[in-house]
Amino acid sequence: MISFLDKAVLQLDRALQTLVPHAAKAKRSSPAEKLEEAELEQTERKHSSGLMRINHTGEVCAQALYAGQATTAKLAAVRKEMEHAADEEIDHLVWCEQRLYDLGSKPSVLNPLFYGASFIIGAGAGLISDKLSLGFVAATEEQVCIHLEKHMATLPTQDERSKAVLAQMHIDEAKHKAMALEAGGYEFPQPIMVIMTQVSKVMTTTTYRI
Repeated sequence: MISFLDKAVLQLDRALQTLVPHAAKAKRSSPAEKLEEAELEQTERKHSSGLMRINHTGEVCAQALYAGQATTAKLAAVRKEMEHAADEEIDHLVWCEQRLYDLGSKPSVLNPLFYGASFIIGAGAGLISDKLSLGFVAATEEQVCIHLEKHMATLPTQDERSKAVLAQMHIDEAKHKAMALEAGGYEFPQPIMVIMTQVSKVMTTTTYRI
């Protein structure tokens, strides 16, 4: 059985991999690798960078959320599902980070703050119940899918590399949502979803530039 200290060390390692540039390693190659880098004007490059920074921060939050939930999950099967989803999200994290550097930009300086807040939320949901924890995953992934669709629609037309990354992320996030609901996740009522949308808007507005 894993002790509290072992769990703490594992979570510290995951946090460092998430927050330290180039520390995390993807298991799958980036969908962008198969495509040529497009010529982008300065304003287009800045816009692509802003959107990819938002998505990178979203993946930072996802790592923390899943880590917190896995730490407090009551059922071993739920914990395993959380850890598996977190592993897939590492691919997204690395892809977005790579894309940011390709565009001559960098991740948000606010990521440590978002990581800490997301870990607390995830751990809190897990402490209450696995059903609520899984429901929070499903609701979060629904929000992420909506953002990804909007970003793919507003990226510069010629930025196919960023679009390829977001398209694969959308497939994976939709799968994570379905997994959470099939595992018994609570379906949040519309008022809660509205609140989550507003919180998400604040985060995206901030991280677009910082």
